[in-house]
Amino acid sequence: MISLFFSLCHWRKYLDFHAMDLLERADTAEELREVLAGQLGMQSQERSMKEAVFLDMLCHALLFCRQQGFSREQTSAACALLQDTHKACIATPLGNVEECYSLFTHLLFCHGVRRPPFSIDLFEKEQLLSLADYVLNTYFRHFKLYKYVFTPQVRLDLSLDYVGLPPDESLDGEEEEPAGTEPEVTPPLLEEPEPEPGSALRDYISAQLSRELGQLRLAVEERLQTGEEQLNARLAALEQPALPLTAARGKGKAK
Repeated sequence: MISLFFSLCHWRKYLDFHAMDLLERADTAEELREVLAGQLGMQSQERSMKEAVFLDMLCHALLFCRQQGFSREQTSAACALLQDTHKACIATPLGNVEECYSLFTHLLFCHGVRRPPFSIDLFEKEQLLSLADYVLNTYFRHFKLYKYVFTPQVRLDLSLDYVGLPPDESLDGEEEEPAGTEPEVTPPLLEEPEPEPGSALRDYISAQLSRELGQLRLAVEERLQTGEEQLNARLAALEQPALPLTAARGKGKAK
């Protein structure tokens, strides 16, 4: 049961007791950043762009946990949830925002409901909602930017082979001249060049291909725009449940 508990709970997965003690002693954001970089094994002088972005993400998460008054266990678990979600994001250059959000909510609920051996109540309900809102408004709002920075870009290279066209005789007909002999210079002819066989077919195929590529480009752009609109709508729908809770807090404080 103990091994299952530690495999489920994320509060010592990346930042242990010693790391959390050092992070709590940091007074400024710069000190917090340097301590976190040391715990993650990142050199201060040879940091890449990916390491800098990753440090900024975790530093802001630690500052958020301080503002919310999270304990060491809660802070370590919150950072671990964010790191696991980030690993799922950068595992593929393809769009997987829905899978990453499902993973995050699953891990979040595993630390918010006491139902051993499947979940524990490490966070309270209000802390759970505030952490979900923070990750939604920071990480998932910039999901495409993280995907662009941490994943390789996918490019498509096309190579076309025309079927039915005669081979190019200009390269096959050349004969190697023996060394030491000067090539004969022939005066240029003023005759009009005859059209190459198959040039009309090549032009027709090029025109058809250009038109089909244009239609394909428009279809891809429309699909990307539709997907972005659906993502924005889902993100807006996910933010709505947190609004009544905020309003309820405001009314309680007013009383």
